[in-house]
Amino acid sequence: MASLALGLSACGGESDSAAAPVDPFNSTPMSQAGPVPASSTGTTPSTPAGTVAALASVANPNVPIGLYPSWLGFHYVTLEAESQYYVDFASGFSYVFNGPYAAAGRVIWSTQASNNQCKTEISGAMKSRACTVSEGIGYGMLISAFQNDAETFNRLWNYSRGYRAYNNQNLTPWITRSFTFDLVDNSSATDADLDIATSLILMYQKTQNQEYLNDALVIAKAIWDEEIEPGTYMIMSGNTSMWNGKNGKPITYNLSYFSPVALRLFAMYDGTHQWEAVLNAMYDYMQKMQAAGTGVFPDWSLIGLTSVNPPNGAAGNEKTGFTYHSFNKESVRIPWRIAWDYYWFQDPRALSVLTVLNNFIVAKSNGDPGSAALAINYSWNLAEGADVAKNTSVPTQWLAAWCATGIGTNSKWLEDCTKLVNASGLTNNANSYFTDILLMLYSELLNGMFTKTF
Repeated sequence: MASLALGLSACGGESDSAAAPVDPFNSTPMSQAGPVPASSTGTTPSTPAGTVAALASVANPNVPIGLYPSWLGFHYVTLEAESQYYVDFASGFSYVFNGPYAAAGRVIWSTQASNNQCKTEISGAMKSRACTVSEGIGYGMLISAFQNDAETFNRLWNYSRGYRAYNNQNLTPWITRSFTFDLVDNSSATDADLDIATSLILMYQKTQNQEYLNDALVIAKAIWDEEIEPGTYMIMSGNTSMWNGKNGKPITYNLSYFSPVALRLFAMYDGTHQWEAVLNAMYDYMQKMQAAGTGVFPDWSLIGLTSVNPPNGAAGNEKTGFTYHSFNKESVRIPWRIAWDYYWFQDPRALSVLTVLNNFIVAKSNGDPGSAALAINYSWNLAEGADVAKNTSVPTQWLAAWCATGIGTNSKWLEDCTKLVNASGLTNNANSYFTDILLMLYSELLNGMFTKTF
């Protein structure tokens, strides 16, 4: 594992530091250029530097530290290594990855035989030319930042920077093919953009390398310009007409894209955009959605407090069955994002969301985090669709997600389920990209590796 000191040489960034950050949400609320929901409460209680909420007594950073080499060895590949696998294609890698971006790496997305651009080209191998999604780059940058692995962090950063430069845009294309210039889809995915920028600010705070902060602010401005809905301050899912309403259809929201910590960090360094208004609008919407249903969240929803299949059809069809109404493959990330906010900032809205979720699963499982009840993807509204029960066992990302609902709300639940999470291992197969990367994130959070850097 590379140290931060070694990794900085790859960046060539300046060492000059900016003014010490302040938490603007602990002071007078920013002025707002448009309407914010009336029920938004506004500010976050003051949290002294380094102060965090309590984790389980069994929290052990050595657990995610131990998982990391295995995750990295299976789900991550460098440009140099992939050049050895695919000699015939490697000559084209330099079109995107040259100059300052030549030392690049990527997280490999689950291979998809149905997509000719993303299928496995070596039978049984994960290190194939399968695609990479920007979400995986953002997650990987967060994971490696908390692991103090600057070499991997910088290579993933170069993957984002290389494609952004090649495509002359400030948001990472949501899906790319290996290290090549042949584009799969140039549109953005807002959750990835938030995570990439967040990780850059965290690394800036660790190192004072100005280049990290500069790029984070470039991305943050693009998020504001292209992915925040004017007037409502809601987070849209991407920057194309499919997601921003310019196709004349209602905007579909994904609450798992809401990253409160990202918005708070942006506001520490960017005084030109109203990030607090976004935080308040999203928490207001999240709490209203939760109160309007069973206590969980649907994967996709509309502002009128209904669930909906997203315009890209990602939540099923008549043949496979619809899942958009359920706490499913999108919403599994909500406990991580909200528990992270509570862990660092102790926002009462975060605590409220976690408490409702924890009360829900405790009732379903009779207080046993080892129960098969954690495997069910529960419906937000049974009138819109039944629970989705496809898993024969509890996937590790669901165990970890339900575990995180205990932070600040249920110490016994948190203690018992952290033991179970820490006894879990990575799957490391061609279909476990999502399962394993979320286990890494949740394990780092539950075991105290999400260290405050301010």
